[in-house]
Amino acid sequence: MSSQSQANTKEEEDIAPLQRPPSPPLHTTFAARGLHAQNFPAHKPRDLRIPSPQAITHVAWSCDGKRLGGVGIDKITRIWTPETSMEARAATHFSGGHADDVDYISWNPTHPELFCTSSQKDRRIVFWDARQSRHTQQIVLKVSPVQTNYSPDGRALIFTSAGHQLFFLTYGKDNDGAKEQWHQSDKDGSIVASTAMFNHVGDGIILTFHSEHSVRVMDYPSLTLRESPAAHVGGCVAVALDPRGRYLASGGYDSIVNMFDLSEWICARTISTCENSINALSFSYDGEYLAIANTGPYIDICATETGAPLHRVPALAPSPTVTWHPSKYVFAYCGQTPRLEGLPPPVAVISLFGGGI
Repeated sequence: MSSQSQANTKEEEDIAPLQRPPSPPLHTTFAARGLHAQNFPAHKPRDLRIPSPQAITHVAWSCDGKRLGGVGIDKITRIWTPETSMEARAATHFSGGHADDVDYISWNPTHPELFCTSSQKDRRIVFWDARQSRHTQQIVLKVSPVQTNYSPDGRALIFTSAGHQLFFLTYGKDNDGAKEQWHQSDKDGSIVASTAMFNHVGDGIILTFHSEHSVRVMDYPSLTLRESPAAHVGGCVAVALDPRGRYLASGGYDSIVNMFDLSEWICARTISTCENSINALSFSYDGEYLAIANTGPYIDICATETGAPLHRVPALAPSPTVTWHPSKYVFAYCGQTPRLEGLPPPVAVISLFGGGI
């Protein structure tokens, strides 16, 4: 057996099995609702290893699901077409926009070719069109952008800084004859946040702060506080919106995931299957499944309506992010293999799990 196989076997042995909670109410089960539950245990992770001393820090799907972008190991953004190939040499490289390592990527929700990348080290947000090799616009900031998210109409971008401040970019014209481009907003820096995202309509934003126990929901663009439900004892670090608009999932340092009913802003159920603090959450395209990335070497899949754990996916490394495909039961995640004595040096990893690709 190779050293890499030994490492994989040891990691899988170290992963604790899912703990089964009490049976949920019958009316919430897949069978009672006339749905066929996915057979996740029938699938195996597909891992791409990229030799690098640094991790892949973020992956994201284009809005049509045809492309998957990955960043983190250098100044280059790599874009794959997973239905064709996920080999390293099959990636299209986008470079020249950043002077240092890229660490985040977001796709425009209205156009499958448009995306932006950001770097904390060079303090830039760079906009791209996948149909051309050169970037379309470059914004140099005074702060280090950590996470970016588009509004549903693709004409606003929200981002948080390394100093946990909230900032906005808007897309439009300076004057009647000017070309439309991205501009820094005057709503900058006065609100504290570690993560930020728009709601599905675009008239509200959802914020978390790593040392706050609550989730904040604010109207946009007025930034008036709308809701602030208590969520986590040790700080809230991740949120995701159900595509159907029924639930908001939040994850914290306490390893708990809370599912809030958006009609009443009450906690409908709590998922406590993880043994580690939560890194990221993602709903499947139909809202039926929630993927949970955490600081352990696995991804948990739970049923949204019951909170029941369905499958624990072994990962080569703890993943900082997880993201479902926009129309298939497949999700992507990433990271870097751990440094273990007597084994090969760490490598960057992008992984896919599920069927249909």
